[in-house]
Amino acid sequence: MTNPVVNDECIPTSKIDAVVGCLAGNSVDNNSVDNFAKTFLKDLFNEAIQFAKPSSFMGEFVKTHFPENLEGKIIVVGAGKAAASMAAAFENAAFERGWNDRISGVVVTRYGYEVPTSRIKVLKANHPVPDEASVEAGETILAELKTVGPDDLVISLVSGGGSALLCAPASGVSLADKQQLNKVLLNSGAPIHAMNCIRKHVSKIKGGRLARAAMPARIISLLMSDIPGDDVSSIASGPTVSDESTLEMARNFVAKYKMDLPASILEALNDPRNETPKESDRCFKNAQNHLVMTPGMVLQKVMGTIKKAGFEILYLGDALEGEASELGKAHAELAVQAARDNRKLCILSGGETTVTMKGKGRGGRNTEYLLSVALSLNGESGVYALAGDTDGVDGSEDNAGAIIDPTTLKRAEASGINLKHHLDLNDSYTAFEALNDLVVTGPTMTNVNDFRAILVLPQHDTQKY
Repeated sequence: MTNPVVNDECIPTSKIDAVVGCLAGNSVDNNSVDNFAKTFLKDLFNEAIQFAKPSSFMGEFVKTHFPENLEGKIIVVGAGKAAASMAAAFENAAFERGWNDRISGVVVTRYGYEVPTSRIKVLKANHPVPDEASVEAGETILAELKTVGPDDLVISLVSGGGSALLCAPASGVSLADKQQLNKVLLNSGAPIHAMNCIRKHVSKIKGGRLARAAMPARIISLLMSDIPGDDVSSIASGPTVSDESTLEMARNFVAKYKMDLPASILEALNDPRNETPKESDRCFKNAQNHLVMTPGMVLQKVMGTIKKAGFEILYLGDALEGEASELGKAHAELAVQAARDNRKLCILSGGETTVTMKGKGRGGRNTEYLLSVALSLNGESGVYALAGDTDGVDGSEDNAGAIIDPTTLKRAEASGINLKHHLDLNDSYTAFEALNDLVVTGPTMTNVNDFRAILVLPQHDTQKY
């Protein structure tokens, strides 16, 4: 298994013990404080990604949740940034059970996130805005489910990103209109549950409709959460989960966030035929949904490493939402207070913030958050931070996130980079690119939302580093 590349340098997980030893108080040259602190943050991020990969958990899940003598055909369908790696891991687990000849199916993932599989076909499509391949994937999966019978088992592999990758527009809605909808949603500042509510009501596959398409077979969904709160009905817009949101709620979100949408989308949201199936619908009688990996599981995993390094942990939760820049200010205030109190602290959090676009710059929610943190810290000594998306892509850029240290503002000023101006333009990527502080992993083949860690190093302890 390869390790993510961070700033063009591969950081192996085994290196973390040496870094932990230094941060726990072992002797090291004073000039190495920055290197050790930043390496520790990168290694924590790497550990989170490795733990969240389907190959690390799928085998054990299949072993403990599926009987060995499973009968009938096994048809695998799925969508998301981790769908291909989930399919490969499920295949490996199934082959160990001797189910080789009974597995077939198709999943769709983002371009660049495909991995080799033997029996399950992997399709590729665009994210975050769907393309023709997304529509073809939706049609292919719906056609695959038309072949199932009452004795068959459908395995649905779902992870974040499935909303765009698995596209089956409601009647009267074109691909161009769905593309425009996605662009409007991404720039609206609306929280993820509001976006998903609207998406579900203009689709033939989201909001529980995949479960309806799988009838009369039994369907078991294995879900990797990238959603604050792990609401299974929101992961990839809940294709196999009953939906309690309504068309009226979708229309209210459109009005609240002042969304300028195509006429066909507005018509679909007023068409009673596009209401989603509710819990009482018979399509859910033979449907099960299992969370196999969540942001909380990942953050709990890295807490052990943080404690081993001798840090207190201020855990803010795995479901934080809100405007990225505002969250950055709030977290910076916590870090400044901890620094003034001379604490050895790690502020840890996850979730999915939003960015309301006011400028036309480049960047994602993690770099916007960090730019706000850096400006609010104003060069506070001993404070370091990393924020990144575990799928390897922050927004639509080629980085997972970025990293800051106490010299970020000074280095920016020395290079003529106005960080406040970049924040105002939503141009955080450009700022961190110029500072050479982007965190670049490439496709990670997993997706459990954002990882944020702020280290506060007590100044009287710096001689230990």
